[in-house]
Amino acid sequence: MNIKPLADRIVIKIIEDTEQTSGGIFIPDSAKEKPQKGEVVAVGPGKAAEKGEREPMDVKVGDIVLYAKYAGTDIKMDGVEYKILSINDALAILG
Repeated sequence: MNIKPLADRIVIKIIEDTEQTSGGIFIPDSAKEKPQKGEVVAVGPGKAAEKGEREPMDVKVGDIVLYAKYAGTDIKMDGVEYKILSINDALAILG
């Protein structure tokens, strides 16, 4: 992947949850909710502050984050789904 996010944006690789219930029933794609979890694969330099320095980013490459349900822009590269979103749409770091 060769994407470099700008300012306070991050790129995440969407993590799909299991497609089978604990009882062994497979869930069709049409019945699943959109995933809201992903692995950070790229981090922008941070938002520019008033004096020219950059605000530090709260996440780093490799973090697993939860993000807002309808946040960001979906992209697909080499058959893998990614999402570009603002750091403000990242709700929590798991782990």
